[in-house]
Amino acid sequence: MTKYKNFPLPLPFFILAVFLIFTLGACKMSNDTKEVLPRNQSLPLFNPHVADFICEAEASKVPPIDAQAEDWFLEARAMEDPEIFVEDRDYKKIVDLTRQAAERLHWKAMLNLASLYVEGRDPLHGEEEAVQLVEKGMRLGIPAAYDRMGTYYANGTGVNGDITRAYAFWQKAAVMGNPQAMAFLAEKLNVGPASEGAGYWSNIPVATKMLECAFGQGYGPAAFDLHYLYVSPRASNGKINGSRNAETKNRALMVLHEGVKFGCEDCANALAIEFGAPFDLADMLAPYVDKARGARYRMLSNALGFNPNRRFPNLDKILPLPPADLPPWDGQRKSLLDAAMGVLPLPAIPKPSAASLSKEPYFLAADYALHPTGLHSDAPTAPFSAYWQPAQGQGLTEPARLFRKGEEFRHFSVFDAAGKTRYGPVTWEQCLTIRHNQGAVEPRAVHGLLREVVPPEPWLSCACGQACPVSGVWQPWVAADHPLQAIVNQYWRQAWLTQGAPFPRPRRDWLLDLLDDHVTWHLMDASPRVLRGGELAHLLVLEHQPVGQAKHV
Repeated sequence: MTKYKNFPLPLPFFILAVFLIFTLGACKMSNDTKEVLPRNQSLPLFNPHVADFICEAEASKVPPIDAQAEDWFLEARAMEDPEIFVEDRDYKKIVDLTRQAAERLHWKAMLNLASLYVEGRDPLHGEEEAVQLVEKGMRLGIPAAYDRMGTYYANGTGVNGDITRAYAFWQKAAVMGNPQAMAFLAEKLNVGPASEGAGYWSNIPVATKMLECAFGQGYGPAAFDLHYLYVSPRASNGKINGSRNAETKNRALMVLHEGVKFGCEDCANALAIEFGAPFDLADMLAPYVDKARGARYRMLSNALGFNPNRRFPNLDKILPLPPADLPPWDGQRKSLLDAAMGVLPLPAIPKPSAASLSKEPYFLAADYALHPTGLHSDAPTAPFSAYWQPAQGQGLTEPARLFRKGEEFRHFSVFDAAGKTRYGPVTWEQCLTIRHNQGAVEPRAVHGLLREVVPPEPWLSCACGQACPVSGVWQPWVAADHPLQAIVNQYWRQAWLTQGAPFPRPRRDWLLDLLDDHVTWHLMDASPRVLRGGELAHLLVLEHQPVGQAKHV
């Protein structure tokens, strides 16, 4: 569910304080022993004057994702492909798959299921059930759930509309690490001196930090707003605090280009204009008019407008920024998009695991293995759907089995501390399904968003500090248990690099608090830049116009 950009900012605080007392007082339960629902929790008022903002990554706060649940989630997302007419989509199956993933505590699936409920895709569930799902996410500490609750309050979805509480929830989500909330609030704090309320709401330093933090997590739309702050340095009150120069323009140009890689349509559209038909030739961001580059950005902008789920991490293969030469292109939309999109070497067929050979309820598909999480439960029934096994130290060899939420845990005869046998409940430990691929570097994506390629020979891996040994597509990777793996081990982090070029550095190039030596780069595709097997049909050649010449047109 999307926040609408015209949401008004809250009233001044002295008015809000009185309003909030009555609002929160009405939300308290009559019985103080009962839990205050997460939707009704008391939160600090939105404070635009906060002195600083500490960047947190959402990926380090969310529950680990179960591999089998991730596959269900991606299958459901593929069934909502924009190329499939809404009336032709099987929403019953989409809801079922999303619900299966949500039952395994897949946090994105939980929020998507809430959206499906709000949209009326499941006749048995509506707005109240959607709010309850979001509350479940809040209890799990998921930043995006707080962001969603803010949107519900702003829209009056399942709760009484309250823009004050909406901003409080968005502020909470941003502090916890949600990039969408950061970008939304940063836009409100990014107020120019001529805008209404500039003297009160403007907070450029915090807006900049929020946008950089969101951008560092791969949130493309943040790049568009960030480029404005980069190109014209501004003081905290929003006033211009320096002039545009070659350095600030280049910085703004680079962040727009990176935004295109992250799927930002506005960024692609801005660059199509900057290179193809700039509004002001004397103050353009691009170093010169280049209609060929502008045409390619326009095609990417159109593709993102049709399918905002697209990402173009290997954009530099077909559309690098100047001064790099523009590679040849046959003018075909498909070849341009294919060159820029992420790639996946064809994976090997997994060998069956021991669990996959078992029968229900111990069965596990050959694609997966089980990994104990360290999460234990002494409850009589399974707290949520997952594979559970008796925890170590109880003298039991019972293998992990699938329990549905609320299903009764089994009892066993075990030895107590005195060495005597007793029959009764035991402590159970949750197991996640993980890929049964021996740790292979295999980024996941919705079907159609990755281009399958032949695995390169030989397989090469490099550290951040090395120079790229072979031109091609490279994938960054961190250990599976790294807190930032969910925003590093992604296909949209790939990069097309030429031989001898430096590998991207997380802090410098991604604005991400990640040490270089935690990241290893792996060669994914070494196919040459030339398109269509080396034969260029209908080579597209457009005029290159330096700025000096363009002024005379």
